[in-house]
Amino acid sequence: MRIVFMGTPEFAVESLDILIKNNYNVVGVVTAPDKPAGRGQQIQQSAVKKYALEKNLKLLQPEKLKDENFITELKELKADLQFVVAFRMLPEVVWNMPKMGTYNLHASLLPKYRGAAPINWAIINGEKESGVTTFKLKHEIDTGNILFQQKVTIDFGTTAGELHDKLMVAGAELILRTVKQINKNFDDGSELDFLLQEESMVCHAPKIFKEDCLIDWSKTAVEINNLIKGLSPYPTAYAHFKNGDGNLQTIKIFNSKYELGDSFQPNGSLLTDNKNFLKVYCENGWIEVTEIQLQGKKKMSVPEFLRGFIIREGAKFI
Repeated sequence: MRIVFMGTPEFAVESLDILIKNNYNVVGVVTAPDKPAGRGQQIQQSAVKKYALEKNLKLLQPEKLKDENFITELKELKADLQFVVAFRMLPEVVWNMPKMGTYNLHASLLPKYRGAAPINWAIINGEKESGVTTFKLKHEIDTGNILFQQKVTIDFGTTAGELHDKLMVAGAELILRTVKQINKNFDDGSELDFLLQEESMVCHAPKIFKEDCLIDWSKTAVEINNLIKGLSPYPTAYAHFKNGDGNLQTIKIFNSKYELGDSFQPNGSLLTDNKNFLKVYCENGWIEVTEIQLQGKKKMSVPEFLRGFIIREGAKFI
């Protein structure tokens, strides 16, 4: 069975690696073109490209997925099956090419959290479980018939980064289970047993923009804590901080804890000993900030932050 794998970030590498380690015939890897990144804008290769080069796999990096040269190269690979993990939306000429079809790994229990940011929104919305899904691609994004799903528990205090890593491993295992089942059914000529997505269960996980990351201190302690954890480590929640001297700064908040109770203080006002803790009052309690970053500075714990930053009387988040 000839397999073409499509993916870009680290999340996809785990799935490609499990196919290689189990001796599947990956005849080609499609990933994003190299692009400048970081302060120096140096050209960076995707995580999938680095892995493919290390394993001497055939590599394609199309700028446009409808480009005739790319389509020709893809056809020449004569793939029986394609897998897509954290890649771009494919045109029909690509996903409809292999005789066994094209399958996608999605980081949610579809049809819940269709869209670009399922891991973030699951944490932001306070879900107690998430998971991974393999499904067969069709026209509408994230709507294809489901082959397999695997649930993953979201423990109290889990960040989006931690859930990402759990789903990355679970997803690779599900990819392996999926390819084994497809291969078995193809060999014995039987039909795969798909599950239709129930439209009544749909909720969406749209791309997250900067305005989604701004903390609203009038919300509840639980909502704010979920937002901080759901955006950590990336793209990161932030707030506007006004010190007692009137100096205004933007501060990123990477981690937090919350306490419930009647604060009797204006939302956004602070409680701190200027040494070890920093608490922010909100609607029904307060958020204790535990990991923070000033503009132009490194990420640090709150005690580290307070050793070099004086919070003056009247300071608040706005």
